[in-house]
Amino acid sequence: MSAALEVRGLCKAFGGISVTQDVSLTVAAGERRLIIGPNGAGKTTLFGLIAGEIKPDAGSVFVLGHDVTRLPIPARARVGMARTYQIINLFSKDTLAHNVVLSLLGLLPLRRNPIAALAARSDLYDKAHALLERVGLAARAQHRISEISYGEQRRVEIALALAQEPKLLLLDEPFAGLSQDERLIIKQLIAEIPRETAIVMIEHDMDIALEFAEKITVLHYGQLIVEGDRDKVVNDPMTREIYLGH
Repeated sequence: MSAALEVRGLCKAFGGISVTQDVSLTVAAGERRLIIGPNGAGKTTLFGLIAGEIKPDAGSVFVLGHDVTRLPIPARARVGMARTYQIINLFSKDTLAHNVVLSLLGLLPLRRNPIAALAARSDLYDKAHALLERVGLAARAQHRISEISYGEQRRVEIALALAQEPKLLLLDEPFAGLSQDERLIIKQLIAEIPRETAIVMIEHDMDIALEFAEKITVLHYGQLIVEGDRDKVVNDPMTREIYLGH
């Protein structure tokens, strides 16, 4: 079985400053991987390179055995990748259901039809309601995004990602800005994602993140400096020095 994700020698510099320096890693199918590091370590840049939002200066990205290095973002989604963002990016004036329907279109030929009558596609709205049910928001399907809380918007974002039926899911700080109760809800939603989907997560809440992770990658100034299981990484002197503070 091909790895869910394989990154080979990724490099990226902005204005002569190296942000990603020869990063290589492999995420197995169904794995739960945590990426940590201090601010400025290059974590979100790495996600941007993997997702296709940033072009690498060198290196390659493989998803499920497919070389996606030069593929545009929509094509990567059709290979089996989805992601969430540190800053929520939803259509605030549209309903929750319509936001999810738009995400569902990403996998359908219908996406090429700019005048498609989406309101007539009850099958898409049924799928959208099922996805909202999965994140506990079916009762709010006809509310506008602007009418729901920040924590609920985080849950909608997860529903949008799951609408892509990903085999590789990138989560960029999914707990950021949430209350303790909201964090518990998101934690449970992530735990319920089937093992057929590998998850790679950036997160600063170490209590939640370490419980989630099976394998951890530590970045520092764009370089991968430590990698392994929880005990190995947490107890590594480099991790303690640069991230855990002791």
